[in-house]
Amino acid sequence: MHHATRAGRASKVPEVTLAFWIIKIAATTLGETGGDTVTMTLNWGYLAGTVLFMAILVLLVIAQIRARRFHPVLYWATIVASTTFGTTMADFADRSLGIGYTGGSSLLFVSLIGVLGLWYLSQGTVSVNTVATPKVEAFYWAAITCSQTLGTALGDWLADTGGLGYEGGALVFGAALAVVAGLYAWTGTSRVLLFWAAFILTRPLGATVGDYLDKPVADGGLALSRPLASAVIAVFIVACLLVLRQRPGRHPGEAPATVSGD
Repeated sequence: MHHATRAGRASKVPEVTLAFWIIKIAATTLGETGGDTVTMTLNWGYLAGTVLFMAILVLLVIAQIRARRFHPVLYWATIVASTTFGTTMADFADRSLGIGYTGGSSLLFVSLIGVLGLWYLSQGTVSVNTVATPKVEAFYWAAITCSQTLGTALGDWLADTGGLGYEGGALVFGAALAVVAGLYAWTGTSRVLLFWAAFILTRPLGATVGDYLDKPVADGGLALSRPLASAVIAVFIVACLLVLRQRPGRHPGEAPATVSGD
């Protein structure tokens, strides 16, 4: 019954291809530099920045759910909003609430597992290829937001608390992504599990790269202008959307795609 219903609806998330991951990593990096631009460069502070980006995220999620078909610009704008909110929220939890990156990461991991668990209990799957109804979309964006914020906290935890620095953190998460890619290519590991693992890991990778670009040299960064770095990354994302074809992901009842998150 569920399959028949979903097969008649258009998916509003993109097919998970190499282009998807390229844009995703760029979007997570933009989330880091963009969030820091508002909270640090413009001196809004973590609370005001978090409220601002949460409001933007909520509006974009509502627009995404109300849309009748897949819109690449709307989808990726929502992803960028979720990464920016994740940046400010993780920083607010650590630096304003004082729970630390370890506590924040643990809390966010439990939250993500809770969202995915409720999604699974409701739908019998957490595959992104079933995102074709408002209810599933709500689960999807809740999981996306939790994973983005978790990724930010993990990146900061490894770079700061773990003492690896931004370059070391980027290497660790890059290596972890390579392992996930290897499991995808050479094993029968669940594609759904690998998708969510990759989605979470790309966030701290982008976060550490973003921090490396804009943090002071004394802290291990390059001290580049946050607004300038954000603008360059945004232009790169727009160029990718213009050059790299984006099409809706498949859902149950359709022929398998070459590379997918199912």
